[in-house]
Amino acid sequence: MWTLPNILTLSRILALPLLGFLLWWPGWALGYYLAFALYCLMGITDYFDGMLARSSGAVSKLGIFLDPIADKIMVATVILVLAAQGLLRGPVVGDLHVIAGLIILIREIAVSGLREFLGGLQVSVPVSKLAKWKTTFQLVALGALILGAAVHGPPCASLAEDCRTAAEQWVRTVGLISLWAAAALTVITGWDYLRVGLKHMD
Repeated sequence: MWTLPNILTLSRILALPLLGFLLWWPGWALGYYLAFALYCLMGITDYFDGMLARSSGAVSKLGIFLDPIADKIMVATVILVLAAQGLLRGPVVGDLHVIAGLIILIREIAVSGLREFLGGLQVSVPVSKLAKWKTTFQLVALGALILGAAVHGPPCASLAEDCRTAAEQWVRTVGLISLWAAAALTVITGWDYLRVGLKHMD
């Protein structure tokens, strides 16, 4: 049970309170640099725990259970804390960037429930290439938003304060664009999963 891949997965879950703590003060640049480093480390462990489990034949029921949970609660933690601290704010639409994060969270919850339902029917849903792209954009988006807060500081308090152009806060802009790309792919892949589920709900 306590194989190296499972320990790496569990370490991501145990690191979440520290990640949330480091993200709690948007004006603390050092904290956000540390949060970015921790976020990258968690992403690296996510890659290696799966690779090690497959290469060593150490795939376990515990790992299959924990790995998707660790990924989802990491994403949820970052989105919720960034939204709470006003960091999902950007040019043109201001706070409406929160909607992209909300779309991602809704999809993660819905797909988790759908997978649980289909699992009871012994129906597996393979991860599509689009879903992998969605995950990539999602990870890039959240990492860029964390790094953007460290590099550029917190965004303007209101749209009336045009204190930074998109060019001046380019790291955050990359994060927001990637977040919307992830949200768009989230809708597409979520619908693909739902279509499979609906076939088994008659």
